[in-house]
Amino acid sequence: LSLSLNNASFLEQLEELEKMFQEDHYPDNEKRREIAAVVGVTPQRIMVWFQNRRAKWRKSEKLSVKSNKKYPTSSA
Repeated sequence: LSLSLNNASFLEQLEELEKMFQEDHYPDNEKRREIAAVVGVTPQRIMVWFQNRRAKWRKSEKLSVKSNKKYPTSSA
């Protein structure tokens, strides 16, 4: 599997963003500017990415809660 240079840098950016998301779901203006500088996009792009990532996270949280209710585990 060979990745073009663009794909490789995109994956690195994504990895960096995911790492930041694990640390903080709501980065402030200053933090967004720092992330934007590291990743090489505008702070606006970072803001939108975090909004979308939070929505995805909330959706997966809801799904995991639903699946837990479907299959209750008995602790007795």
